[in-house]
Formats: sequence, structure tokens, C-alpha cells
Amino acid sequence: MFSYVCPRVSGAARAWFPGRLLAILVLAGIWSYPFSLQAQNQPSPNNQQTPPAAGGPEVDVGPYAVPKKKDEPPPPPPERPKKTEGMPDYSIHVEVPSVSIPVMVTTKDGQFISSLTKDNFRVYEDGVLQTISSFQVTEAPITAVLLVEYASTNYAFMIDALNASYSFANSLKKDDWVAVIYYDIKPHILTDFTQNKGEIYGALNQLRIPGFAETNLFDALYDSLDRLDRIEGHKYIILISTGYDSFSKLTLDQITKKVRTTKDVTIFPISIGWVMREYFDAHGMAAPHGMGIPVSQMDYLQADNQMKTFASLTGGRFYQPRFEAELPEIFHQIAGDIRNQYNIAYRPTNAKLDGTYRKLRVNVVAPDGGALKVKDQKGKDVKYDVIAREGYTAKHTVE
Repeated sequence: MFSYVCPRVSGAARAWFPGRLLAILVLAGIWSYPFSLQAQNQPSPNNQQTPPAAGGPEVDVGPYAVPKKKDEPPPPPPERPKKTEGMPDYSIHVEVPSVSIPVMVTTKDGQFISSLTKDNFRVYEDGVLQTISSFQVTEAPITAVLLVEYASTNYAFMIDALNASYSFANSLKKDDWVAVIYYDIKPHILTDFTQNKGEIYGALNQLRIPGFAETNLFDALYDSLDRLDRIEGHKYIILISTGYDSFSKLTLDQITKKVRTTKDVTIFPISIGWVMREYFDAHGMAAPHGMGIPVSQMDYLQADNQMKTFASLTGGRFYQPRFEAELPEIFHQIAGDIRNQYNIAYRPTNAKLDGTYRKLRVNVVAPDGGALKVKDQKGKDVKYDVIAREGYTAKHTVE
């Protein structure tokens, strides 16, 4: 709503203003009124013409002529909207999903080989060579879960678990994010993700009085994978365990399927209790587990194979330390594996998200496609390992 403000006038002017104004308005109305009526009542030239027959004009003439369909010109192409500087682009793109593979290439003694380039790698999905779209060497902070078996099994296992856990905590850097979970009959979160080493040590210091005797590894690992699935980026599980599962609700097939289908998680299992196992095996006896119940050597070998499978499916490594003195070097290797790796990405030639499992193979070659030879400082050939996950499940994800 608009308003008009009249300028300030003198008293004499105020006395004169209403009368003169009224007279002017009356004269203006008298002279303008007939002319406006005349303009409204005078017939228009168009109105004097005979209106066209029903159905519209029969010829393509006149201001309202409708062209015949056969003569109808094609519609002009839509104008591209002009992009305003500083305004974001809200166009929508539909692209084939990208597959990312962390790859480690190390010598047999665990040293990372950092001099390789994109041309040194060949990636195959279900036997079909893929085109690498992204390649980089990274050294970055880690996001990891320390998953520790701690139950009323036997003293040797608990001591090994604690020593391994403290060794891992000692290897951490200030920008690393770590959560600590222990499990017996079920998983228990001691501390959520933190960058504070003191909180990690404090969490491990709570592991003094064990609870239940069961070691339900499959249930605890499934729960940890499920929690990590909600966190962006690549994650790691440092699994410190005998590998023996005593009473889980899940079967080996179920947990293997979960490991296989979980993306962006690498598992590094560390087997504990080897001194105890070897002692009893040397004396022809079965090593005791929870509540003094003996577990045969075959059971522990199966447990080792299970943890090896978890590692190979996710691109990790399985470790079997015999002595406590080996632990610092093991975690030094794990830190090197985690912090130094090649990140390779490609867009699969098979773009269907049909829930099928795709097998992956990563080869390292010379730039000309031949066999790659790695030499040490003395010029001798060095054997190396290429470590990458074995596959992935092609499925829809909700971001």
C-alpha cells in the first residue's frame, strides 16, 4: 500500500488550497468524462467485421490465424539457462559407481615399495581388465577398531591379548581415530572413537577381571562391521584373538558373507596364545580354553584359517606372533601397511548393481607390461607381495 505525503504549506495557502483544488478537479472531470465515454462506446474497426465461422478461420491470415498441422514449424530448442557467476550448479549427473581398492605392495620382510606408478598396475574384475580412473599414494591417519578377545579362558591368553593391545596403542599417532571393544559372550565398547591416547590406555586398563568364558568371535566381529558401515572412508579392524568361536549365534558362513559384502574395511587379525598352544601340542595334549575345557589343535588350526580368510577377503594380513617381543615389530608393519598404500579406483565395465559378487585381481607389472623386478640397494632381486581385497558385492547403496 502506498501513501502520498503533502509538503508543508502556510496557513493562507491551506485556506486557499481546498477550494482551488476542488474546482480544478471538477473541471478536469467535466472535460475528461465525455471523452472517456466516447472512447468506450465507439465501435472498433475489428468489431465491424463479420466474425469467422465456427471452427476458426479457414485461411492462414489475420491476427488470430492458426497454422495447419502439416505446416506447423518444429518447436525451437530450449534455451540453455545462463549461469550466474557465483551461483552453484545444481545439475544432476547419473554415473556408473566407482570401485576403490586400497593396495599394498611390500617386500617379504614387510617394507612398503613406494616407487610404483599407475602404469605398474593391472586391475581385473571377473577376469576382465579395467581402466584405472584414479591413482594415488597415500600416507594418512587411520580410523580403526581394536577388537580384543578377553574372557575367562586362561591366563596366558589374557596376558597376550593385553600385551598386544598396549603395543598397538603405542604405535598410534595423534591424528588417528581409534575405538576399543572387547568381547566375551558379547561385545563391550570400552571407548568410542577418540584421538586421545590416554583414553585408549584407560580403556585397556579396565581389562583386569574377565567375565564370561565364551568367546563369541563371529557375533562380535559382525557387530563391529555393522557399526563401521555407518562411518565414511576406509576403516580397519585390529582383531586380537585366538580365533576360536565357542557359542556365537552366527555361523561361519554368515560371518564370512558379512565380511565379504562389507566395503571399505580391512581386517588385520593377530593370533594369541601360541606359547600355550605349542607347549600343550608338544606334550600331546589339547590346550585348555574357557572353564578349562580343552580345545584340540585342530580347532585352533581351523580358528587360524578363519582369521586368514577374514584378512584375505578384505586385503589385510594375518599375524602369528610366538613371543611378546615380536609385537612391536608386528604393529610397526601394520602401521606401515595402513598408512602407506596405493589407492586405485576404476569404473567397472559391468555397471549393473545386481547384488552379485565380483572377483578382483590386482597384478603389478613393468611399464611395458612384462614382469616387474624389484631390486635392493645391492642390486639383488627382491620378492614382493601384492595385497588387495579379493572382491566386492555390486549393490545399491543409500547415501
